[in-house]
Amino acid sequence: MVDHLANTEINSQRIAAVENCFGASGQPLALPGRVLLGEGILTKECRKKPKPRIFFLFNDILVYGSIVINKRKYNSQHIIPLEDVTLETLPDTLQMKNRWMIKTSKKSFVVSAASLTERKEWISHLEECIKHLLTKTGRQPCTEHAAPWIPDKATDICMRCTQTKFSTLTRRHHCRKCGFVVCADCSRQRFLMPRLSPKPLRVCNLCYRQLLAEKKETEADRRPMEPMRSAIQGYEPSSGDDSDKSDDEKAEQWPADTEFYTSEVSWSSFHS
Repeated sequence: MVDHLANTEINSQRIAAVENCFGASGQPLALPGRVLLGEGILTKECRKKPKPRIFFLFNDILVYGSIVINKRKYNSQHIIPLEDVTLETLPDTLQMKNRWMIKTSKKSFVVSAASLTERKEWISHLEECIKHLLTKTGRQPCTEHAAPWIPDKATDICMRCTQTKFSTLTRRHHCRKCGFVVCADCSRQRFLMPRLSPKPLRVCNLCYRQLLAEKKETEADRRPMEPMRSAIQGYEPSSGDDSDKSDDEKAEQWPADTEFYTSEVSWSSFHS
């Protein structure tokens, strides 16, 4: 299907339409050989609450963003190279159905589909594109993934000390290493994780001790090699920020019977 659609007028028109919907806030998406394979609305587990997001599957990237006006205006565009993606199917819960996790080295998050068939279609097409890319480039599947953030409302107390209760005055924070919801006292440390960001990130006390121990061990292993490696040019890690700015809006209280990951939006089938 990719070969059939590549460099066709209909494919160019579809990609141009996506670019127009994101407007000036989005990046150009048209590249030689890039094909738009499918699109649809999935429910993404965000920090405050599950939210609908528009997703576009290309043969080499996955693009998603926030919906302002469906089919007309999107923002908060995120672009994920498919070579960096690993998928994990998740079991249903009482609140969440048809779930799976999209794992990358910079950001991992849970999405859900409106039906089991829709989930199967997404996963099938994603896996096919990922397999094709890895075969083409000779790369191995990514093995290091960022931890998904646990939603704020999943717990009323700090998940590390289990003593601090959250309130309007006692803020929730997230450890960037484990994704746990923690209090300020349990996450005062910052640690540089180049894979995630060029700046030191908030981590919980436990992860900080583990990261510090790993760093010391790595430095000890490298020390005898320093004279030999001094002339080798190092590489700069990616500094892309994949944070979901629109997810930091004012927190809302969820009723006890709220069902996560429900969607009444009809599925937009894959292009053929």
